[in-house]
Amino acid sequence: MTRGQVLAFRVRGQQLDREAGTPDDTAVLDIGVQDTGPDGGRWALALRGVPTPADDQLATAWTIRGAPHLYRRADLPGVAAATAPFSDADAGKRIYDAAKPLAAAGIGNLEGLDAVAATMRSVVTAPMVKGEVSGRLTELLPEPHLRFCRPCDARHVHEMPFRLAALRAGLELEPGTSPPVLRPVPGLVPADTVPPHLDVVRGYLRLLGPATPKLVAGYLDAPVGDVRARWPEDAVEVAVDGERRWLLAEDAARIGDVPPATGVLLLGPFDLFLQARDRPLLVDDPVRAKALWPVLGRPGAVLADGEVAGTWRPRKTGATLTVAVQLWTPLPREVVTAAAERLAAFRGVVLKDVHID
Repeated sequence: MTRGQVLAFRVRGQQLDREAGTPDDTAVLDIGVQDTGPDGGRWALALRGVPTPADDQLATAWTIRGAPHLYRRADLPGVAAATAPFSDADAGKRIYDAAKPLAAAGIGNLEGLDAVAATMRSVVTAPMVKGEVSGRLTELLPEPHLRFCRPCDARHVHEMPFRLAALRAGLELEPGTSPPVLRPVPGLVPADTVPPHLDVVRGYLRLLGPATPKLVAGYLDAPVGDVRARWPEDAVEVAVDGERRWLLAEDAARIGDVPPATGVLLLGPFDLFLQARDRPLLVDDPVRAKALWPVLGRPGAVLADGEVAGTWRPRKTGATLTVAVQLWTPLPREVVTAAAERLAAFRGVVLKDVHID
């Protein structure tokens, strides 16, 4: 496969080339749609032909990398199973520095997550703001689960166990709340087995492949060994410009039928297309890559015919929107403006101007 074929495969797999769909047939909801910022999950769905999903069709939960993700509400039991750590070592990697005090106290990482989840379940019986939940957990959990927060000059529960335990506790995030509000999902019990369409390793290969175990592990924040142990039996080897990678067999059989990507879209900063862990394949220029993926304050990406062609940032003033675009590849102003008009319509505001550099 050439680089162009890989990008076209991802555009087609993520349905960035379709005009209309439903949550039920939207592939990215299988792996979760990160819902960070005003142009987050729902904008990502709008770009894939689902501009106005009903509120009761979707649910928001902290899952992969502790970030909020949108899923089909009916899938939540399977999502809870699919996004849980693969092993105790995996749980330790995902909770970062919270693993060290647990180990010192002789508490396993999964045991620690379960303790936080059980306490959260007892505390959150109705919608509660995150800060209030954190305060109650600090009162109820023993020392190994707590850390000193210098900015607050106080002790809190560690952040990543807090986030990763929420779905284990049967809690979702109330959409559109900042600070986040947690609420119980009535009757939520994690599935005993992971439904195949929600398997996160298969999902990465389907939507961001071809890939290696290391790339999938980087996306999940999981150990490579755990990913390799769950590598699909139907994954087949392919070469991407000479590099060894893998695709699911059914996708590899269709790769020659994928047409080149066309059209211009304004991808949100955390769109799945930009979440691939082989960033040099998307943007091989280090300066441009740093502009697209800064440590703080990510811009969105201009996607033109399957290629990242620049960055964009919005500025909302009252009921108007201005979009500042930094192009790396020349594009007709009218196609960029049309993409910005689509964003403004989604936000329910009037496009005031498009600044192109």
